[in-house]
Amino acid sequence: MDRFGFALTEDQRLLQELVQDFARERVAPTAAQRDQTHAFPVEELAEAGSMGLLAAKVPEALGGPGVDNMGYLLLIEALAEADASVAVIAAASNLAASILVHHATPTQAARWLPPLVAGELGPVSFCLSEPGCGSDAAALTATATPDGDGWVLDGSKMWITSGAHAGLNVIFVRLAGTKGPAGITAFVVEQGTPGLSVGKEERKMGQRSSGTVALHMDECRVGPDQLLGEAGQGYRLALEALAGGRAGIAGLCLGIAEAALAEGLRYVGEREAFGRPLSKFQNTRFVLADSRTELDASWLLSLRAATLLDRGQRAESACSMAKLHASETCGRVVDRMLQLHGGYGYSQEYTVERLYRDARVTRIYEGTSEIQRMVIARELLGR
Repeated sequence: MDRFGFALTEDQRLLQELVQDFARERVAPTAAQRDQTHAFPVEELAEAGSMGLLAAKVPEALGGPGVDNMGYLLLIEALAEADASVAVIAAASNLAASILVHHATPTQAARWLPPLVAGELGPVSFCLSEPGCGSDAAALTATATPDGDGWVLDGSKMWITSGAHAGLNVIFVRLAGTKGPAGITAFVVEQGTPGLSVGKEERKMGQRSSGTVALHMDECRVGPDQLLGEAGQGYRLALEALAGGRAGIAGLCLGIAEAALAEGLRYVGEREAFGRPLSKFQNTRFVLADSRTELDASWLLSLRAATLLDRGQRAESACSMAKLHASETCGRVVDRMLQLHGGYGYSQEYTVERLYRDARVTRIYEGTSEIQRMVIARELLGR
């Protein structure tokens, strides 16, 4: 029983070790530098892409690694321990790739999945949020207007992870003249398509090297072969993908928190106050004990969500519980570890300062904490 009573398969264990080694050797050493310069991790992602980490859950039958949800959780957690920016790029790419896996036609799958799995396209971006709507995704205003046998896309997308570097973009727009969820439709748009342009990069508090940008569509013409699923069914596609993706984001939160706890343990083992090590103070021990306990609870919720997904069982609420608990636990754990560092925790010379900034957005993206509570309550109440 490898993880809190959850037995890992040999494939899951080997995957975890592979990604941990990659993260430790190739991602972690330059994470602080990238954070300071906002530099996109081009080389690191090229290697991650060649390993299949940007499209990990693409089935073997479609040429992919065929990683299950448990393995994917461990993958994202391992990346996040080294650098949350790299982890969120991988998570967003896998989120978009999952839509291609489940809704691409055989022709579309043959066209895009092999180069994606091979790392030739870089990451894939998931484009749902807009300047005027985030949590209320059904209110999006970007449009698709029929044009011959294709479509013309107009409008803007906001907060797009790796949007300037993605080879493909899964973009959600609404059919012109429609309102609400019923008109929302998904398209695959390749980078460099005329009419698709990249806006300014956001200067963010944390996860600074993940390359968050706006994407603008101005008479962006796409063919009928770029429609994903059925016209008007895009909202369902997005929600289905996000439900499973939240287990991955829970893993990202676990990675940040595990890294912070390790920093806290290291610091209190070295630092002295009032003539004795910080680790000898009761307050320090209680803080560490509370953090480990809450973090283990988040692990258990996350592992349960991944297990239910792998069994093909209903998991929407379980995934929301995992994401909610892990993101809020992450915030508390990182805050406590910074407090243990005292004034040094506020200095950029210490890793915990970066982790503190990286942690905050996890309660916002891929569904805010408030949205997760709505999902959980809806299942409890049956509506």
